[in-house]
Amino acid sequence: MEVVGLWRYPVKSLQGETVDTARVETDGIAGDRIWGIRDQRTGRILTARRRPELLAAAASYDDGDQPVITLPDGSTLVGPSARTDRELSRWLASPVSLVSSSGRAGRAEFFADATDDTSPAIEWTMPLGRYVDASPILIVTTASLRTGAAHHPRGTWDVRRFRPNVLIDVDGDGWLEDSWVGHHVEVGSVTLRPLQPCVRCTMVTRPQPGLEADVEMFRTLARHHGGLFGVWSDVVAPGRLSVGDLAAEHASSA
Repeated sequence: MEVVGLWRYPVKSLQGETVDTARVETDGIAGDRIWGIRDQRTGRILTARRRPELLAAAASYDDGDQPVITLPDGSTLVGPSARTDRELSRWLASPVSLVSSSGRAGRAEFFADATDDTSPAIEWTMPLGRYVDASPILIVTTASLRTGAAHHPRGTWDVRRFRPNVLIDVDGDGWLEDSWVGHHVEVGSVTLRPLQPCVRCTMVTRPQPGLEADVEMFRTLARHHGGLFGVWSDVVAPGRLSVGDLAAEHASSA
């Protein structure tokens, strides 16, 4: 098994950036989901579940720790500032601000029915320190991508729909990473512990640059795999991992 893709997402729900190597800390990949766009009226962190246009913008880092946001028109915003908040608010047609997750637990919303954007909204509180939905690291395998494509061959099973941190190339088919739950995955100098399959929602159906909207993506997962795709993992041993690193899964000694 081999790592064939690494991503971090500086701003929650915006497009992220691919990296060749990453420092993995006890709470996730350095720089991942540190920033969010907060609705000034409700205090909630916006997500593409309810604001799909967020996926049309991208975020990366400059040479330091400041996020650089590229809006759909190509203009860029650097770090938190009055200008950043003003331009984000203009783009989204509502008062928002760019905020750091440092020292705070963000609140966000998802739909009660993942297939229906008109269903009631349910609020949840994200873990302290990062704007992640559940656990710090999301792993996806190429086996799951192939399996999904076999069930919905007209769909575009581009890994970007699933927003993983780590893509691992494996042989065969099936939802392979599910079998890793409760085990350890060693990759590079890092040890990860898959905790649970990732419950998917309407985000996998959203349009984004280079990908059209496709409601069948979620319906396919719901029919064939209970709406699950990939596994959430925590970090047992921090370190560095890189594209090309070999990965090994083994039973936990705990």
